[in-house]
Amino acid sequence: MRVSAAFSRLLDLPGVRVTQVVFEPDRVVVTVALRARRLRCPRCSYSTRYRESKQHHDSVWRHLDLGVWRLEVHARLRRLRCPEHGALVEGVPFARAGARFTRDFEDLVAWLATKTDKTATCRLTRIDWHTIGRVIQRVGEEMLASQDRLTDLFEISIDEVAWRKGHRYLTLVGDHRRRCVVWGAEGKGQAAADAFFAELDPPREYPPGEPEPAIMVPFGACPTVPAGAGIPGAWLNPGSEITPALFARASKLRAVSMDMTGGYAKSVREHAPAAVICIDNYHVVQLATKALDEVRREHWNELRHAGDTDTAKQFKHDRWALLRNPDDLSDRQAATLAAIQAGGGKVARAWAMKEMVRAIFAPGLTAQDVSKLIDRLLARLSRCRQQPFIRLGRTIRKHREGILAARRHKLSNARAEAMNNKVKLIVRRAYGFHSARAALALVHLTCGPDTLTLPHEPTLP
Repeated sequence: MRVSAAFSRLLDLPGVRVTQVVFEPDRVVVTVALRARRLRCPRCSYSTRYRESKQHHDSVWRHLDLGVWRLEVHARLRRLRCPEHGALVEGVPFARAGARFTRDFEDLVAWLATKTDKTATCRLTRIDWHTIGRVIQRVGEEMLASQDRLTDLFEISIDEVAWRKGHRYLTLVGDHRRRCVVWGAEGKGQAAADAFFAELDPPREYPPGEPEPAIMVPFGACPTVPAGAGIPGAWLNPGSEITPALFARASKLRAVSMDMTGGYAKSVREHAPAAVICIDNYHVVQLATKALDEVRREHWNELRHAGDTDTAKQFKHDRWALLRNPDDLSDRQAATLAAIQAGGGKVARAWAMKEMVRAIFAPGLTAQDVSKLIDRLLARLSRCRQQPFIRLGRTIRKHREGILAARRHKLSNARAEAMNNKVKLIVRRAYGFHSARAALALVHLTCGPDTLTLPHEPTLP
């Protein structure tokens, strides 16, 4: 077998044939020629048989290493004129547009970036730190473009996670059914949620002076109101016209889980009125724990101002006996908690109210049971005479329906919080990112619905 034929089978690059192989001291240079006669634009699907000109030098791509040698692929390409992108060098089937690496090499780098830190990836692949970031962006953008992640969304979660110091956040939207992240953007609050709905249902553009067309709906349940909530009069009149906005992808959303901060709820009510807002139970308990911590700090300051420094120091040391769940306490912490309960006072009452909040989310309770427990809790909080818990009662009363909806639909942001921990691990392992775009690209590669495959693995359908 000739060397060119052997390397043609060894590299297995699509759409090319090997014409020459040269062995140098530190690298192997493989020269290839494209099989296709038509020139293809690297940025779109345009192709033509006519060339603008021919390059006077070879284009070079880095391929997977051959043992200790760097393997480079060389090809003399042609230029074409695309109606949309102008004069460009023709695209090749074995590399992405604008890349100086083959697809196999970039897929390997992207897979390593999701499993280890950039320093190890740099040392293994012999490329620099910034090149890895550009590779991640190219692979991530291609995976995002290859599949519509925003189709068939019914139950989603919205949450934010810090990706950099200085209150720099990413808003991530997860799909409860597919258990993955389907959308992300820099920022948080209502603006980030509005950006998600704008991408979910882009505004339609109509010629000037032409009214927006309507859709004739002769039968069927109304998609914008819950079942049993009534039928709009327009549905009852024959020949009624319904705006197409009612049949957008946002109208398919049935439930959206979130926390009680930010403007996510306002955006959901505006763009997806049919969706039920579910307040995550974990964040309700977290607010109760924060209220208990405020009472604890207030009591600690009272001890310090009274001159009892030893007691104040010991009370601060034993704070985890109050803040941790009773099932997770050590023997010493359990004894400390028992002593605080026996002594009574506002700290003991605050701990009891925190446990009442935890009790309403105990497993096995129905939505009716939780509703009764919330009513009793609100009555207790309104009479407790402790400002942190009075504010907690007002917050729970404001989000009461969302808390009950989470129990009815059995939804929570637990998976979103787990994704947030994974994102924090990604950021920490990469020793930080310089841009939110690079961080989001790696988040989509790691937590998205698509699975990265290595060059030797079969491509998943």
